[in-house]
Amino acid sequence: MRKRTSWLLLLLLGLAATAGVLEARAQPDSNGFVSIDCGLPGTANYVDDATKLSYAPDAAFTEAGSNQNISDQYITSTLSKRYLSLRSFPSGMRNCYTVQSLEAGLKYLLRAEFMYGNYDGLNKPPIFDLYAGVNLWSRVNVSSSGDVEILEAIVVVPDDILQVCLVNTGSGTPFISALELRPLMNSIYPQANATQGLLLLARINFGESDAIVRYPDDPRDRIWIPWVDDTLWDVISTNDTVQSNLDYDSFEPPSKVMQTAIVPRNSNGSNDINLYWISEMLRRGQAPEYIPIMHFSEVQVLQSNDMREFTVGINNLQWPAFSPVYLSSYALYTSDPLPPATSYDVFLSATTNSTLPPLINAVEVYSIISTTNVGTDSSDVSAITAIKGEYRVQKNWAGDPCNPKTYAWDGLTCSYAISSSSRITRVNISFSGLDGDVSDSFANLMAVQDLDLSHNNFTGSIPNILSQLTSLRFLDLSSNQLSGSIPPGLLKRIQDGSLDLRYGNNPNLCTNVDSCKPPIKRKSKLAIYIVVPVVLVAVIVSVVGLVILFLRRKRQGSTSTRNTVKPQNEEPMSYAVASLPPSDAYGQSSLKLENRRFTYKELEMITNNFQHVLGQGGFGKVYDGFLEDGTQVAVKLRSQSSNQGVKEFLSEAQILTRIHHKNLVSMIGYCKDGQYMALVYEYMSEGTLQEQIAGKDRNVKHLTWRQRLRAALDSAHGLEYLHKGCNPPLIHRDVKATNILLNAKLEAKIADFGLSRAFNYDNEAHISTNTLVGTPGYVDPEYQATMQPTTKSDVYSFGVVLLELVTGRQAILYDPKPTNIIQWVRQRLARGNIEDIVDKRMCGEYDVNSVWKVADIALKCTMQATAQRPTMTDVVAQLQECVELEEGHRTGDEGHRTGDGTRGNFTGSSNNDLDLGYHTYVANRQSTKVTQTSTAFEMDQNFGKVPRMGKGPVAR
Repeated sequence: MRKRTSWLLLLLLGLAATAGVLEARAQPDSNGFVSIDCGLPGTANYVDDATKLSYAPDAAFTEAGSNQNISDQYITSTLSKRYLSLRSFPSGMRNCYTVQSLEAGLKYLLRAEFMYGNYDGLNKPPIFDLYAGVNLWSRVNVSSSGDVEILEAIVVVPDDILQVCLVNTGSGTPFISALELRPLMNSIYPQANATQGLLLLARINFGESDAIVRYPDDPRDRIWIPWVDDTLWDVISTNDTVQSNLDYDSFEPPSKVMQTAIVPRNSNGSNDINLYWISEMLRRGQAPEYIPIMHFSEVQVLQSNDMREFTVGINNLQWPAFSPVYLSSYALYTSDPLPPATSYDVFLSATTNSTLPPLINAVEVYSIISTTNVGTDSSDVSAITAIKGEYRVQKNWAGDPCNPKTYAWDGLTCSYAISSSSRITRVNISFSGLDGDVSDSFANLMAVQDLDLSHNNFTGSIPNILSQLTSLRFLDLSSNQLSGSIPPGLLKRIQDGSLDLRYGNNPNLCTNVDSCKPPIKRKSKLAIYIVVPVVLVAVIVSVVGLVILFLRRKRQGSTSTRNTVKPQNEEPMSYAVASLPPSDAYGQSSLKLENRRFTYKELEMITNNFQHVLGQGGFGKVYDGFLEDGTQVAVKLRSQSSNQGVKEFLSEAQILTRIHHKNLVSMIGYCKDGQYMALVYEYMSEGTLQEQIAGKDRNVKHLTWRQRLRAALDSAHGLEYLHKGCNPPLIHRDVKATNILLNAKLEAKIADFGLSRAFNYDNEAHISTNTLVGTPGYVDPEYQATMQPTTKSDVYSFGVVLLELVTGRQAILYDPKPTNIIQWVRQRLARGNIEDIVDKRMCGEYDVNSVWKVADIALKCTMQATAQRPTMTDVVAQLQECVELEEGHRTGDEGHRTGDGTRGNFTGSSNNDLDLGYHTYVANRQSTKVTQTSTAFEMDQNFGKVPRMGKGPVAR
């Protein structure tokens, strides 16, 4: 009868430190070990009681997160110090630790440890992803508040630095307790290479009943979990040293592990040892590929007539019979992963010639993780990291700048190629509040094509070294405090047409090459004789020109002409520009409308005597109408009691005649007939975005997340056009969900320009107004305080719209007191769970990463300080990535969605088939329960032999 027992394969993955003391910059110690206690306050190291290794605080390794302590109820006298504190990351999608001074191309054992300990009082352990560099390491799923989850991997580190990143998947706030790195010789674990790493499933020391073996007994600081079952096995052991025979066991198991082994108990009536483990199903429904490594050594002195010979098989694979060598290690392993299976049965069977039963000293089981993703070019990383540090950039800049693409740094655009490093091709850090000189580090971004440093506070001269960026095609330095002159290298690039340089609104910058030259000290009489007549002629010509201009204007009367406000010496924008009249030219006399002009009688006919009202706003009612050719239109008729007077009407009409964009509501014509004023728009059949979020006409169908994303991107394009495509830029000043309309295809367009104002970047940083306009809940608090709106005021309002799209709630909530939606969202996201805010009417049909990213964009848009908000150009780029995420999810690429949380465990049974569940071990002689990732590994007796195969794993 088969007998089973339960035992836990503990995956204690961590980065154990050596006995040396880590320096303040956290350099590896003399053994190359790096040991970090995450969340440890202060700057002082301490020595671990069990390993005598020194642990350093983590402040030198990460810039984000906050220190937290576990709840008192989980603190025991035997609990290791590194589990008492942790670092939590409630903000941002990706947060990283950076470990430097590693040896590029070397294998490292990485270990990360997590003890939740109910530090946040929610009693809800989170689920999140862990990355080694740009490759997914594992999903972290702590089973309960009192458990320690330890993840270990063996990877080749491609560079001299490594970033370990925690990624929020929308199922709680990521955290970490400890992080450890241990260098390994490249000769061991040959299955780990540049394209694949090993994720530990189990590392077991058979025959030892109590003590965990790790450093210093294992110089590599691997953690060997003890296990023995007295009901099934006898233990045999030796006190003599067991040598690592590198010819037959290149994995260097420590002698202390190899000194003990198990053999079947005679009372069981069997000479076999049977083991098995159950496969862990990954998130995408694919079984992982496993590599087992089994260690053997004879620890008994055999009599002359004794013989221990046995075969080892796994499922349908089998090694030839062999005899372990006395006090010398011997390893059996597979060079390639085992074929996928739901479970793996391991058989150790004595041969007919053997007088002794089989034995086994230790076993390791790993699954394969891909490391094929390549990070950003190292020179680009060095350059952008230097820029980040020099200017203390307050953006979502954590981890690799370009990879994975989902988590690329804000404001960066990268090029991606198969099996080669990504390159940074565009940097947009405008409106970021940066100051000081323009760093030479920008010149190290050799692949950059577009560099936007505008609207900051850069001082000093423009570095000529930027001309050496051969790929650079566009450089925007406008609206800074630069001085000096345009350097000759850049001037040459401008002249040969290889560079588009923007440098307007730098008051101290000399842009005229001749006038920038120092004056000649000695003046010759000849020069005076030549210059004076020339100047006199120029004066005469100027006076004559002025007289002619005066006479011409007198004949023309007060007829106005169009103006285009551009920075001095600056080329027009590369996209279509709509020129607008200056903001003081809104008077009726200056208005020249180009669209169709309707009479009031015609409007009556079009609207069938204003029969059907589509909606109503501050300007007046909007009526349904049809033109002569059957085209449906919306007629916005000004009410006599409207607060928006002639000025606002003329403003909107004049703006709409000048701007044309697919995401702005088009004006077909206007009416200025005596006291009657109206605007005739294209008809938007699906009404306002707010109606669609709520469910128009109480329709049970609501906007899907994909439709909401599309509406967000469409309206963002419209606002970006107002800010960047109009000259001067326009501030809408009343962006809200009711001013975004949708057509029959659910394409979104910005409407209601009655409050819009021209904004001159090159004159002031804002426009002055004595009247606060906008809608409660959407108004930028900085604008409210200063009465000076900027384009960032629209960004703030648009951030509120994004939150409405995510939550399905209005800008002001009554919960039960009036609460701004921004505050409501921030409070709930601080808990780390995106599901707490997502509109339930979407029924979970969305990619959680795209939702999280939109919420993150919205909160950045609604930052209190305008300098910390992105531009609409940045918002468009980020929303485009969100759309790509969602579309990838819809076509089958589910990204890193939360799984069902099912964890395989180490179950087992004795004669009465008792399920013991997780086995409890004492980690570092502590009572805390340490769990491993989803698997089961069991021991059986009397299990049948596996059929012999012609080919099998290679024996060593």
